[in-house]
Parts: sequence; structure tokens; C-alpha cells
Amino acid sequence: MQWRRSFSPQTVQLADRYHQGVTDNAVFVYAAGGYYQPGKDLAALQREMQRYLDLGYKQVKMKIGGASLEDDLRRLDAVLEVVGDGQNLAVDANGRFNFRTAIAYAEALEPYHLFWYEEAGDPLDFELQSALGQYYPHALATGENLFSVQDAQNLIRYGGLRRDKDFLQFDCALSYGVVEYLRILSMLQKEGWSSRRLIPHGGHQLSLHLAAGLGLGGNESYPGVFRPFGGFADGYAIESGYVRLPETPGIGFEHKRELHQLLRQLSEKP
Repeated sequence: MQWRRSFSPQTVQLADRYHQGVTDNAVFVYAAGGYYQPGKDLAALQREMQRYLDLGYKQVKMKIGGASLEDDLRRLDAVLEVVGDGQNLAVDANGRFNFRTAIAYAEALEPYHLFWYEEAGDPLDFELQSALGQYYPHALATGENLFSVQDAQNLIRYGGLRRDKDFLQFDCALSYGVVEYLRILSMLQKEGWSSRRLIPHGGHQLSLHLAAGLGLGGNESYPGVFRPFGGFADGYAIESGYVRLPETPGIGFEHKRELHQLLRQLSEKP
């Protein structure tokens, strides 16, 4: 894909200071959804995932663990009818599984060769995370609920994560600010991790700029959720799973008409 080079000033500054001046021209993003909702049947789940594909995403993510394993596998099969290959689908348990359930899901998910299996157990249960990697040969993802460099380092030391296949999801916006996130990134580099294995949780536009300026692997998005704050700048469509950055100062809020109108209304209230 050919992209016109378009970098915002703050992204260039990040790259110049922390990434040898190299700035990504576009950033990989995936669509997180697949929530459990009353009355949401398999057909509705499929329609949701098709909407994400129609928006330009290639990889999507769905929740698991809110139903039985058998029901979740039926949901997963339904989504795969829409997105095709298992590499186009990630699953997220939101840390709800005990050891036995986490392993049962790992064994059932293995044949699907999914994009990743995310946060099976409690984020501080490094023993469970380490054991999971011995049962599940494909990519795991975790880290969104660890906010300090000390917690991140303990995950790397004791979580059994594999530098060549697993993903780290430390949240740029929640990790005690950008400075602490940079410390986490520095620690990971010393531990032999490529920045491309980092795909931050949430953050939308803040994570987007950090991903472009620091050479991360991409970031998460929630299409249609958290409006009008969520999503990317107006006029910047997702193309084959990638999105460009706005070319002006700021992190994209300045290019969101709906958000601008809301903030203006709030500022004008007596």
C-alpha cells in the first residue's frame, strides 16, 4: 500500500528523541468488540464484525468467558465465518479465568491459530500466565492492567512470555503518563523485546501517536464506542487495517467535529 507521508509535529519530536528519528507513516489498528449483550445472538455478532471489516479493519477482537466454553466456541465459529482466517481474530477473557478454565480454553482454542489469546487470568497471576504458555503454542497477549515499570518487569521476569510471538498491551494513557511508559519501553528493550511486540490497550489517538513515534506494533480501537472521544480524527479512514495520523499539532481531538461541538457547548454553559 502506498501512503502519502504525513506526520504530526509531536510524533516527529517523539521519533527524533526516542526512535532515531524514524516515524511510521501509518499505524496498525484492530477493532475490539464482540461484547455480551442481552438478546445479542450469533447473527447480531456476525453483523457487528462485518461492520468492522466494512470500516477497513482486518483484525477484530471478541470477548470470551461470559458464557460456557461450548457457547463461546459457537460464537467464535460464527465470527470466523465473517472474518475468515483465525489470524484475523483475537479473543479476550478480561482476566476472569482460574487456572483450570484458562487451560481448558487454551486447549480448545489451539486449533484455530488465533491472532492472540488475551488476559486469561488475573493480571498479577504471573504463575498462571507462565503455565499458560506451556499449554498454548500460539500468541498470548497481556499487560493492559499493569501500570508501573516494576509491574511490567515482574511480568517479563515471571510471566513466561515469549519475545518471538507474544504481545504486550501496557496502556500509554494509564501507565502513570508518557514518562512511565517510556521507562517501561526502555526496560523491555534491555530485556530483548522489540517495540513491535507492543500493541497498547485503548488510548485511541494518544496511543496512535506514540505507536507512530516510538515504533510500536499498533494499537487498539473501539469503533463507535466512547463517542465522541473515541475513534480517530475525522477524514482519516482505516485502510487495510492501518490508519494515518492527522498532520496538525495535537492528538486528533482538533479534527473531531462532534467532540469539538460538545466541548464548545460545555464551555458556554453558565
